[in-house]
Amino acid sequence: MLTDIIFSLVIGGSVGIIGHVRKYGKIVMPRKTKRFIYLGFLEELLLGAVASLLLVLYTAPNSLVEIILFSAIAGIGGDTVLSRFKLLKQNSEEK
Repeated sequence: MLTDIIFSLVIGGSVGIIGHVRKYGKIVMPRKTKRFIYLGFLEELLLGAVASLLLVLYTAPNSLVEIILFSAIAGIGGDTVLSRFKLLKQNSEEK
């Protein structure tokens, strides 16, 4: 079970970083402004890792191939959810 958790965190985080690079074209490092801390690539890494961990714990896969597939799907889904939240925020600011 511990190996399932470790694999899901690593694969989900990797998919999150790949999504970040695909979106921005580079790895954006974390930075701190006067009123806000921008997490940069860590935001997508954490979101992908947590999403894949939750999916793997919920589904309890039987093989390593299922863990890899579920983690990759969850990492992509986490990036999609984050993009959707940003889109909704932009739409609410326009109104």
